[in-house]
Amino acid sequence: MLFTDKIKEWVKKGESDQIEFKTSFNTESIETLVAFANTKGGVVCVGIADDGKIKGVTISKESLQQWTNEIKNKTEPSLIPDIDTVEVEEKIIVILHTNEYPVKPISVQGRYYKRVGNSNHLMNTAEVSDCYLKTMQYSWDAFTRPDTSLDDLDDLRIERFLNRINEKGRIRLSGNAIDKLRKLNLIKGNIPTNAAILLFAKEPLMYDVHAGRLKTPDIILDDKIIRNTLFETVEETMKYIIGHLKVAYEITSETVRKSTKRREIFEYPLDAIRELVLNAVIHRKYNSPVDIQIKIFDKKITFFNPGELYGNLTVNDLLRDDYHASARNKLIVEAFFLTGDIEKYGTGFQRIRKAIENYPTMKYFCRETQGGFFVEIEYEKQKETFDNIENEKVIGKDLEKVSYKDLKKVTEKVTEKVTERVTEKVTENQQIILKKMLCYPNISAEELSSILGISLRKTKENIAKLKTKGLIERIGPDKGGYWKVILPTI
Repeated sequence: MLFTDKIKEWVKKGESDQIEFKTSFNTESIETLVAFANTKGGVVCVGIADDGKIKGVTISKESLQQWTNEIKNKTEPSLIPDIDTVEVEEKIIVILHTNEYPVKPISVQGRYYKRVGNSNHLMNTAEVSDCYLKTMQYSWDAFTRPDTSLDDLDDLRIERFLNRINEKGRIRLSGNAIDKLRKLNLIKGNIPTNAAILLFAKEPLMYDVHAGRLKTPDIILDDKIIRNTLFETVEETMKYIIGHLKVAYEITSETVRKSTKRREIFEYPLDAIRELVLNAVIHRKYNSPVDIQIKIFDKKITFFNPGELYGNLTVNDLLRDDYHASARNKLIVEAFFLTGDIEKYGTGFQRIRKAIENYPTMKYFCRETQGGFFVEIEYEKQKETFDNIENEKVIGKDLEKVSYKDLKKVTEKVTEKVTERVTEKVTENQQIILKKMLCYPNISAEELSSILGISLRKTKENIAKLKTKGLIERIGPDKGGYWKVILPTI
């Protein structure tokens, strides 16, 4: 009776990631059992149609033993499920049950399957490899790198890494640099692991970040291929993204009276952006040739990295604060943890959600797609003021208490004060450059040349003089950086 009630419950719910209906026993039944064994386990109910109608099967005393032998002979390693029979609506239903198998993956006649939703997915070579590594508690980055030696590692990068570990103090290591890397399992004998090559190689491997600024999916305004060792890749990627973000400044009436020190407010919370960059670099599937892809649009930024969520983690789990993450690249994760770049395993998406909470109209979503993981952050209106102050990037401290006219007056007063203090030091054209850079940190020399109505060469000469006078500083590269105006005290 108990089994009958359970079958009725399954029929009511329908097929799922752990339940499959079959009208008869055949090769597809074995494929489903293998898919269940390679994933989370499940049951195949033979004698029930796809739509849940009870059909029943006719079996003899020898039938179940024959089914068991066929499953055993066609699978490698041999799979032996639990088999039960139950009568439902005066018809016989056979229940084939298997738990998740301890040594994976299992194949059926040389093919490997895993369960995805309510269907079986034929695994490719990379998925088979990942499944095996996960089962054996290995990770790809822990294997030694063929045809490499200690000479392929950069001593300066290793020194910087070990110094950062000492500063953070999460572990104490003794011995010379190579001994320390051996203790961290980054070197085995005298052979670097994949992780060591990714972190410290003199010649970085071709695992690129492809970042770009786009107007539409088809109109690319700027793009860059970032290829470096992993710590440097994170920093270069952050510089590129920051260089393409809008920046607001918090300037209040009190600020105007005392000084022009400003608090920068970026278009997106930089803590969240950094977490997403770290997530993409640390958790990507490194046996995939696909690049990490970052696309910056007007009011949206997207991240894609090859490799689905690892282990049994799901997208829904990332919406909670109690999820338990597994590491695809265990040594890389540990390296970034020891340097303090990540604070704790499995808390990155908690910090992303909390950072975004401070941006009222901002939201993000993530999904698994095309063999990878995709995240999108977008907003409708950025802190209200980007759209409300006629492109003057100034923001009020208590925005709900400050009118548009008050904010406009604050902006104008700051500009007047800046002009008063720098008039004796700079020419009229240079004053214009300062004001434009103050409001538009990403402005280019070409755009300034057009505004001033002078040649590009003369514009660059004026910029150079402002640098010499200590009034401006270039943050980041020519392509992707921004201007910082160093304002005098008022």
